[in-house]
Amino acid sequence: MIQRSLSQKIIQKLGKGKAIIVVGPRQVGKTTLISSVLKDKEHLFLDGDDPTTRNLLTDSSTQQLKSIIGEHKIVFIDEAQRIKNVGITLKLITDQFKQVQLLVSGSSAFELNDLTSEPLTGRKWQYQLFPISWAELENSIGYVNAEQQLELRILHGMYPDAINHIGEETEVLKQLADSYLYKDLLAFGGIRKPEILEKLLRALALQIGNEVSYNELAQLLGIDKKTVGNYIEILEKGYVVFKLPSFSRNLRNEIKTNQKIYFYDTGIRNAIIGNFNSLEVRTDKGSLWENFLIAERLKILNYESPLTNAYFWRTTRQQEIDYVEENAGKIKGYEFKWNPKAKSKKPKSFMETYDAKINIVHKENFRDFLKQ
Repeated sequence: MIQRSLSQKIIQKLGKGKAIIVVGPRQVGKTTLISSVLKDKEHLFLDGDDPTTRNLLTDSSTQQLKSIIGEHKIVFIDEAQRIKNVGITLKLITDQFKQVQLLVSGSSAFELNDLTSEPLTGRKWQYQLFPISWAELENSIGYVNAEQQLELRILHGMYPDAINHIGEETEVLKQLADSYLYKDLLAFGGIRKPEILEKLLRALALQIGNEVSYNELAQLLGIDKKTVGNYIEILEKGYVVFKLPSFSRNLRNEIKTNQKIYFYDTGIRNAIIGNFNSLEVRTDKGSLWENFLIAERLKILNYESPLTNAYFWRTTRQQEIDYVEENAGKIKGYEFKWNPKAKSKKPKSFMETYDAKINIVHKENFRDFLKQ
């Protein structure tokens, strides 16, 4: 089993008087993570997928919860988003059973985030779990084995099932995409036109690395701009895509409001467009490499440095930097090239204005970028 970066963080929070909540997309290992943390500890496991459990935990009174919990000091509620009004139930447990350590997982962020945000204010530690990170993979299988898998991981992504079923990745990813992209998003997002969602996902998948225009997407899909925005917000909440805003501070000709949209997992992205061809024959190799690196970097920042802000940078004169980070006033720029010998221009105006270095990240030095 691949050791997850969040394990120690969660272990350190046990017994601190707050609920521990782990959210993230389907099949990234949330249940496995919490179960591994609790493997040597006696605990009560409650499965939100089970109808009986759902009924017991929906609008339960303190007395009912006391009967359910009994003498247990640790309670793990899995798939909590399936339990109606789960936030109120979690608040009751946290407030009324001070001796109980509550751990909660939820696959789809839609209802879980909404229902727990207000009831559990000041009562929770919340973590996001993503597909396996490069650091987690390399720590588990070793430097050489990870190096041998680099192209595989760019093409097929970092979902545990894709990593554990080499040779069967295409089928695994198709099932993943069908289950959580469509069934969960349609169920929780209230989307009435699945064919529009499919077309939007494909359009976004085909323009990773490029700035996204909601107006152009609206015209392409035959819907209004507001609906495009709503659908993209649902895709964000479902951990399918994330936005990278433009960086702008001091230069007059900086692009201020544009954004790029990337996929959390390149395997899911490739499944959407049905293309698992090798990198050497792909026309989208550069943008795929860019998406892979930024997604991997954001995993690290989320786990280790949540106060770091991420951007891209471009001016009206077409000067551009693929990726920019800002932390405590310090700014760094990064350019991504698959080929170590590829030439890259470093905009002087950016370096001088922000006293910033621009690093070139390629397939021979990318490990430095994927460390905190």
